[in-house]
Amino acid sequence: MSACVRIRHDHTAHSSPPSRASGIKRPHSPPPPRRGGRFRIAGADLSASITVFLIAVPMSLGLAVAMDAPLEAGLISAAVGGIVAGLLGGTPLQVSGPSAGLTVVTAELIQIYGWRTTCAITIGAGLLQILLGSLRAARGALAVSPAIVHGTLAGIGVAIALAQLHIVLGASPQSSAAANALALPEQLGRTSPAAPLIGALTISVLVVWPRLPGRIGRAVRRLPAALASVAIATAVAAVAAPGIARVDLPSWRSHALPELPQGPVLALATAVLTVLLVASLESLLAAVAVDKLTADRAGGRTADSSPPAPDVPAAPRVQRSDLDRELRGQGIANVLAGLLGGLPVSGGAVRSSANVRAGATGRAATVLHGVWVLLAAGLLVTALEWIPLAALAALVMVVGFQMVNYAHIRNVHKHREFLVYGATITGVVLFGVLEGVAIGIAVAVAVALHRLARTRITVTDQGGQHLVVVRGQLTFLAVPRLSRTLGQLPRGGDAVVELDGFFMDHAAYETIQDWSDAQTAQGGRVVFTGRSGGRIAEPASAAHSCCRPWTPWRNHHCHDRPDRPGQPADARRAAATRAAFAPDENPGADRGPADSAGAEADARAADATAGPTGRSDTPGDGAAVPRRTGAHRLASGLSSFQRNTAPLVRDELARLAREGQRPSQLFITCADSRLVTSMITASGPGDLFTVRNVGNLVPPPGSEAGDDSVGAAIEYAVDVLKVESITVCGHSGCGAMQALMGTRPDTPRTSLWRWLRHGLPSLERMTSRHHAWARISGRLPADEVEQLCLTNVVQQLDHLRAHESVARRLAEGALQLHGMYFHVGEAQAYLLAEGASAGSGVDEVFDRVGPCDPNHAHPYDITNLSDPTSLTALGDPGDHAAVSVPTGAAGPADPTGSGELERTSA
Repeated sequence: MSACVRIRHDHTAHSSPPSRASGIKRPHSPPPPRRGGRFRIAGADLSASITVFLIAVPMSLGLAVAMDAPLEAGLISAAVGGIVAGLLGGTPLQVSGPSAGLTVVTAELIQIYGWRTTCAITIGAGLLQILLGSLRAARGALAVSPAIVHGTLAGIGVAIALAQLHIVLGASPQSSAAANALALPEQLGRTSPAAPLIGALTISVLVVWPRLPGRIGRAVRRLPAALASVAIATAVAAVAAPGIARVDLPSWRSHALPELPQGPVLALATAVLTVLLVASLESLLAAVAVDKLTADRAGGRTADSSPPAPDVPAAPRVQRSDLDRELRGQGIANVLAGLLGGLPVSGGAVRSSANVRAGATGRAATVLHGVWVLLAAGLLVTALEWIPLAALAALVMVVGFQMVNYAHIRNVHKHREFLVYGATITGVVLFGVLEGVAIGIAVAVAVALHRLARTRITVTDQGGQHLVVVRGQLTFLAVPRLSRTLGQLPRGGDAVVELDGFFMDHAAYETIQDWSDAQTAQGGRVVFTGRSGGRIAEPASAAHSCCRPWTPWRNHHCHDRPDRPGQPADARRAAATRAAFAPDENPGADRGPADSAGAEADARAADATAGPTGRSDTPGDGAAVPRRTGAHRLASGLSSFQRNTAPLVRDELARLAREGQRPSQLFITCADSRLVTSMITASGPGDLFTVRNVGNLVPPPGSEAGDDSVGAAIEYAVDVLKVESITVCGHSGCGAMQALMGTRPDTPRTSLWRWLRHGLPSLERMTSRHHAWARISGRLPADEVEQLCLTNVVQQLDHLRAHESVARRLAEGALQLHGMYFHVGEAQAYLLAEGASAGSGVDEVFDRVGPCDPNHAHPYDITNLSDPTSLTALGDPGDHAAVSVPTGAAGPADPTGSGELERTSA
């Protein structure tokens, strides 16, 4: 942003920083603890605790079955994790309990050392967690590559699913994931039907339960899917398969407690480190995820997309996680769980997300859930022993499959880390968790070194001009080849150097700079570009974008102030802008990085002397003068254009006047004054054929007379101008969509109403059950108006396809349609998924457009700029997983951990 806004400091330069005891939070520090607070139980916490309890009981029993541990150990860990970690941990809304990530590790430890030694190992891991939390090392654990972390969890999930599949088939799992996979064909040949059918029933209910439609479905979905699936499977098994294997809870009198560990010291130390690593990473990653869920809920992005009623208080804000305290709390819980003969404890994503979405406001929900588990362990033993083992195994198998997250796979693939991810999964499945992590780290280091050392340099003769393409990172290792290649080019010749990489060290920079200086000194011309063809004229630190089309615009009100003696700030800024954008006066030399950096520094210096409205705040500048309005403002703006902008665009406009317009795209958008199409698309004269109207509406063919202007523009753009694409662009806070939301049968039939009736199909589409809902990737729509704005873009694309000229060009493959949404307050653009824009996709998701990246071209090029210094790449879409948006009341959280909030009907 502009430096026009001055920052007022409330303390003097000599004031000391706030002390820790003052309660003032330093940047990036954990929140100060509350003092003198009481443990309060709100109604929302009570209901949330019951929801989580109903999920935790079957999950804890299922994990105990998967680990071949005493079943009561799972209940002990759930109670200890809820009460102890809930009270002492650093994430108030995180629910801890038996660790799904430690299923394979714990099962192996029990098989090798026995149950009592495994409890001692859990105590040792807990003590190390307490030590690391006291040393404030929690943040360091998050420095592990996400590809390794997600690969580890995915490998554990695969191993869990393979082991539980044997229990679902009515047998016992083998000692390793590989053995389980090899034994499956034989097991399938001698399976009795009872256990597989109960397992299939459990999985079916888990999948279908969150998707039950209608009012009845919304009511029954208040019961968690995990509990519903196990309860239904138990009831069916009691009638149809009375002889099936069931839960067997032994007497508490025979419960085994830990003993001193017996075995090789090195092997025991490795086991403790493995439990420590997996439990800590799982807990810390879950804590970060809980923070994100809590922030979304506090910001109003909950499962209910409708705006809250005025008399309903907003969701209370919960303090963000103190990861070091969370690690200490998890360590204390593990020590106590091990002493009581329980399973290893960690924070669980499934239980925690259910807690947040159920409306929990503090630690009370987590602690109460542990209390309910404790009571159930003592009072509901008879009821729990009716549960079939196949139902619990199927529940845990689904959890294992969900640990292989497609969103994570897509993310690591986009960042070219799939090799690390795949190697980690393979290592975990074949050799074990610790070995898999070590393999993942080794592969990650090898990939990093390979990328650092691999640099491809090619030279192409383009008729007197040479194109030098450098792909990869330019380090001192590549300097010999780079110097040899550049030295073979003709001296004094023209060359274009395309740099496709994100790092250049000092040795490579000096090599290129010295060669460029020698070429220009002998009459040659050297131009440096990025991968997409954009000219490199300044270092990346000088500006955060590839080009600066907004620079003359950001202080466009500065011309409202009267001229004063001397050079005012806007004139100095305009001079700096002209210096940065003007063509070179010397045709034999290219402008170097220092020139552009200096021009940008001049612009920043001009900004630094201006106030919030662009007026100079320097002494002697006089009192502020009100901005001009009406005709004076129009004349002042025209004068500013003639003075600052016309000299820059005169040659380009003269060329367009001679050659005529040849725009590449028809851009249909709203008439809202805040939507500056040339700015948000980085386009210039001759690029866009723009149609603006109230609500960016496209009347379908055959509508009533009086609406032919949009149809005429479409026909002219498609048949005469031969545009290559059409974009329909909606925006946030659209007044037309707000008016549609308030339409009633008695609305006066004014001109505005007769125009807005073309938006009624969008309103009907949003409320219809027969269309997928338009969504924003990475977050929920803020309210119903934003939902309608997104849906309207999709509906107007359908209207476009109904036009004869558009349909003909689409059938020929000579035209593309794009949907776009621009959030004004965030200055953020979103593009509709390619399949939905073409009318062939099911999911209508608007993907976030990332910052301009000269090294990666975007598949959706919405501009075809005449200016060679402008880039059309918009960034990579799909950074976040899509989330479905409900319109009705928010139902309970999805206990299966799918991470999706399902659509409900009114």
